[in-house]
Amino acid sequence: MPRVSFDDLPDHGRLWVFPASRDLSEAEARACLDAVDDFLDSWSAHGAPLRSGRALVDQRFLLVGVDEDAGAPSGCSIDKLVNRLKALGSELGVQLIDHTPVWFRDGDGVRTLPRAEFRALAAAGTLPVDVPVFDTTLTRIAQMREAGLERPASASWHGKAFFRAPAAR
Repeated sequence: MPRVSFDDLPDHGRLWVFPASRDLSEAEARACLDAVDDFLDSWSAHGAPLRSGRALVDQRFLLVGVDEDAGAPSGCSIDKLVNRLKALGSELGVQLIDHTPVWFRDGDGVRTLPRAEFRALAAAGTLPVDVPVFDTTLTRIAQMREAGLERPASASWHGKAFFRAPAAR
């Protein structure tokens, strides 16, 4: 009962974005979603089931949401989710918890680069300010529904962080 379709979660629900370090194959995606479903079916905070859902975007981004009106997750329940995803990542041979790289889309699909490399490409003009990036820092379902997980860097925190205009002289 606590697990619902991600689409049935309210806009004001809590959101976590777990980016995979590489695209998941169809079999890996299915295994990932099955394991997450099993976890969400019994996920609780202080014994109370959490009304939650999940989605997978671009074979790369696992979204987990919670309807906080039905029951708010606790620190311990969030830790359990993170620990389960760490273990699942090990099972699949992929990182699901690392938020330090930058994920963006180019002609080859979704790419991941360390922030320093992304910054260097942006500074060199190799990447345009409107390069599509994925914002893995979203914390509310409404943010994802309204602005999208993927958007131009100029419309995200990435624009300020990586495409700053040079200081006037």
